[in-house]
Amino acid sequence: MTQVNIDLIAENLITIHPLLFKSISRPLRHQSSITPGGMFVMGYLKHYGTLSMSDIGKCLSMAKPHITVIVDKLIEEGYVERQSDPADRRIVNILLTEKGLADFETIKQVVSENLKSKLLLLNEDELEILSLATEQVKGILISILSKE
Repeated sequence: MTQVNIDLIAENLITIHPLLFKSISRPLRHQSSITPGGMFVMGYLKHYGTLSMSDIGKCLSMAKPHITVIVDKLIEEGYVERQSDPADRRIVNILLTEKGLADFETIKQVVSENLKSKLLLLNEDELEILSLATEQVKGILISILSKE
């Protein structure tokens, strides 16, 4: 593959991220005070159960001070809580509260419905192309991440 093709792929991926982020974050801002970063943190907590601040930072590729700001805001809103690790009291784990889980699911549903309403504007051919393309891109990105 030529350098021109690799450069084009990189540019396309860089362009896709803000477009997708904008599609998700705009309805999120109308639904809740939770930032998109907060939603990502809550999503990882839902998936993994509990995570340390360092692990959340690794998941999101963010510095610990930035994660601390996001987590503190989520704690203030009652969505997550800190819990000392019983094996090592120096480690503080973060977990979703019942309120956090319920609100996360509600907001996720609203965002999903918003995206679905936008997808309904596409014709059958466009939907088929987008379906195949997103499945392929997802698979390739998972493959890239597994090689890191």
